[in-house]
Amino acid sequence: MIVGYKLDKIIKRGLLMKIAILDAITFGDTSLEGFNQFGDVTIYKKTSPAETLNRVKEADIIVTNKVIISKEIMIQSNSLKLICIAATGMNNVDLEAAKELQIDVKNVAGYSTASVVQHTFAMAFYLLEHSKYYDEKVKTKAYSKSQIFTDVSKPFYEIKDKKWGIIGLGEIGRNVAKVASAFGSEVLYYSTSKKNNNKDYTRVELDELLKECNIISIHAPLNENTKNLLNYKELDMCKDKAIVLNLGRGGIINEEAVAKIVDKKDIYIGLDVFEKEPLSQESPLFTVTNKDRLHLTPHIAWTSKEAREKLIDGIIKNIKQFLKDVK
Repeated sequence: MIVGYKLDKIIKRGLLMKIAILDAITFGDTSLEGFNQFGDVTIYKKTSPAETLNRVKEADIIVTNKVIISKEIMIQSNSLKLICIAATGMNNVDLEAAKELQIDVKNVAGYSTASVVQHTFAMAFYLLEHSKYYDEKVKTKAYSKSQIFTDVSKPFYEIKDKKWGIIGLGEIGRNVAKVASAFGSEVLYYSTSKKNNNKDYTRVELDELLKECNIISIHAPLNENTKNLLNYKELDMCKDKAIVLNLGRGGIINEEAVAKIVDKKDIYIGLDVFEKEPLSQESPLFTVTNKDRLHLTPHIAWTSKEAREKLIDGIIKNIKQFLKDVK
């Protein structure tokens, strides 16, 4: 049975919608007042799987970042007309069911590119220049007690004239490549789809990229081509003192392999995304001895204030376009 909606009912209501925002905590301090123009807005900071149906079933429009919207939930939500995904990825919504049930689904693309690029370099430089070590050196007064004006106990290199490898040369990957090139790095890339042929940079196979590059950053989606793309064998191919960063999706780098390799090889790894989020308290990453070789951030690359504002603006534009189309 198709559970749709009648356009005349929408028109009679003057296009005033009931909107449920399901995981507003992910927007931080970004204003949500713009949604009020569309009707009755209910904001939930977080929504558990057990709470989802009750919060969705009376809504005309829902906004979700990570809350899963299944076919079963859609079937029981007779008023639901539009699902706004507060992200680019759409894997938390059953898209086939939405199409079958005549429920529109809209995402927001490109809002976080600048933020992710910036965080990529923040992670790279943190590891490259041993920022934690030197910060603690000063704050513990060890530097104050030293005999010289500087400290060269943790040498670092310049990225100028080094090779920067990119796995996934989409919009974010291309922008990382531009910045790396501006620093004087030679950019190589690996196409996870095997279809990307960018003439501005050198395309290589994965093994060559791992063996040749000083810094490697991942900006690819998680799919059958990228699941466990970098396991222990692949990480062990990397140069000594190489930096490997994952800002794509958790699961592209095997986390057990990461935990082992940083204790056995002089390699530095930065992860902003994890296979399970939030990161499990039993994660092997917490067992690492050489913690200075591992930099972890809680999936924040996308979260600059500007990116979150662009995201909200994008959702509001999607709702306006939907209502315009309905008229």
